[in-house]
Amino acid sequence: MRSVRRSLCATVLSVEAITLGLTTPVMIELTDVSTGTALAIGLGLAAACLVTAGLLRAEWGYLLGHTIQVVAVGLGFVVPMMFVLGPILALLWGTAYGVGRKIERERAEAHAVSGESDAERESDV
Repeated sequence: MRSVRRSLCATVLSVEAITLGLTTPVMIELTDVSTGTALAIGLGLAAACLVTAGLLRAEWGYLLGHTIQVVAVGLGFVVPMMFVLGPILALLWGTAYGVGRKIERERAEAHAVSGESDAERESDV
């Protein structure tokens, strides 16, 4: 069975990679950040999102995802619009994480109940 939490969080990180990648031309044109630094920050964060999406198989991958959310909001000090987009992306991340975790917990409970029912039925036979 595929992890709902992992799928939802990976989707958010993919969208976030696009958003953070698009901050690169904004930093180059509208801020005093050098081209090299803008490329390193924007494309580096986009790549970090994609790598982290792949690392969500491990629980510590979600910690990296949380860290990316903080960095995305902090990018607002360079690109002020990220003070708007960063919290929106963080809210999406938090919702995906929370809802995915809830669904996984409910699935596990349902599986445990159905597993007990199967065992009880086998003992009745």
